[in-house]
Amino acid sequence: MLDAETAVRAEAVLAAFRAKGLMLATVESCTGGLVAGALTAIAGSSDVVERGFVTYSNRAKSELVGVPEALLAAHGAVSEETARAMAEGALARAPVAAAVSITGVAGPGGGSAEKPVGLVHFGCAVTGGETAHRRMLFGDLGRDEIRRRSVLVALDLLREAAARA
Repeated sequence: MLDAETAVRAEAVLAAFRAKGLMLATVESCTGGLVAGALTAIAGSSDVVERGFVTYSNRAKSELVGVPEALLAAHGAVSEETARAMAEGALARAPVAAAVSITGVAGPGGGSAEKPVGLVHFGCAVTGGETAHRRMLFGDLGRDEIRRRSVLVALDLLREAAARA
């Protein structure tokens, strides 16, 4: 079941894409499919949500959405470069107008001085347009809250993407 804030944002995304007759995809690492889950929790979402990729491991990022291994080695999974490559890879592999990606450190462990718990990078690619990037540093709010806030940011990026697509 969706909380009210997530449901309102998910419905807005679906309405924006539906109004233009467009489809979308998600590529999720630290959220493990929660964005796709939020969208598909709403009846009738199949006319907008084409597919979702859960690319939790670096191998999955490479195999499923084509993130180059050299890029992952150079920048790491939690980076602007990887978030952009994830979104662009999904856009290239799915019949969609937009794709959003999420990669971050949800914790409780796994953080470092360079990439602390609560750091999340987002990418949002649209056909024929620039790939947007957003970096959020939520802080160490706990795994569930970091993931919840990440879903909200991703939904906002998708709503913005519908206007650009």
